[in-house]
Amino acid sequence: MSGAGRPELEVDGTGLRVAIVAGSWHDEITDGLLTGARRTLTEAGAEIVEYTVPGSFELPVVSKAALDAGADAVVALGVIIRGGTPHFEYVSSAATDGLTRVALDTGKPVGFGVLTLDDEQQGLDRAGLPGSKEDKGAEAAEAALATANLLRSMRA
Repeated sequence: MSGAGRPELEVDGTGLRVAIVAGSWHDEITDGLLTGARRTLTEAGAEIVEYTVPGSFELPVVSKAALDAGADAVVALGVIIRGGTPHFEYVSSAATDGLTRVALDTGKPVGFGVLTLDDEQQGLDRAGLPGSKEDKGAEAAEAALATANLLRSMRA
């Protein structure tokens, strides 16, 4: 599992407004990701706003709008499961490239919690649900907070 070597980040969300932008496909997995992100942000003391988008393809545009509207960081959550067509590659690439562009264009962090999976079980293993091996929603929130704080200290 890819969780080996995961850093322990100390995160403080005090004074940060963080948007969670989540796709609506594969609701069991997405709900687990949302729970982990919400818990991490709440425990860190961040202000949270949430937006739901139809799918992972729409994550970049709404993430950019949230950052432009004043959010200090975004936690982008989505689930893309490989099927029998090239659709998986197109959506995965568009979401990844788009979210990277949003971070670079805005100078604000985007915690990447988009799962690209071969099957549903891989998502259940990473969603932070009871019995899951990892909590990628929480990890994406931690990364967004840690990066927001680093950027804040660099700009001070």
